[in-house]
Amino acid sequence: MPLLNIALVTCSTRNPRVNPFITSYVHSILAAIAPDHITLQILDIAEQSLPLYDEPAIPSQLPATDPTPYYQQEHTRQWSAKVRAYDAFVFVTPQYNWSVPASLKNALDYLFYEWKGKPAAIVSYGGHGGNKAADHLRGILGGLRMKAAATAPALTIPSSILGDSLEQGRIPDEQIKVWQESGAEEAIRQMFRELIHLDA
Repeated sequence: MPLLNIALVTCSTRNPRVNPFITSYVHSILAAIAPDHITLQILDIAEQSLPLYDEPAIPSQLPATDPTPYYQQEHTRQWSAKVRAYDAFVFVTPQYNWSVPASLKNALDYLFYEWKGKPAAIVSYGGHGGNKAADHLRGILGGLRMKAAATAPALTIPSSILGDSLEQGRIPDEQIKVWQESGAEEAIRQMFRELIHLDA
């Protein structure tokens, strides 16, 4: 089977943040069931140095086959090339005020053809699980003509999770047990199966 490169996108740029720990947790679940032809890599928006959108052109009006050289800003060309290298995406996002972080919306808006037609999945998290953020993100991905998996796991987090994760360098075992018992891990596995099927 052809190699399938999947990016797990860490969507928050807040510092300090729990997002990298949750992305690593999701990665560990997917890596345990990923077939040999699938590679999983973490793509952190905080590491892309993207300012608020500053390109003069509308991304959807650039050449569809290779838009990368037509961007004026070097950071956009680098972001374009990086996104083009992946075949599918899992967006791991917090919920901010019932929506997604501005950093994620900005990163998505920079590009169009690099996203178009590719499978995507959503894992949200927040004090109430992040379903409203997932709903908003699903609409945005639709506007980018991406194919979104139906299952979108939403992880409920306690207020103590950031401090505990920073102290332990990972999501605490007791929190992982809560998610396991709630069925969240099986939902993540089901989401992954749907994502792979969308690429078939």
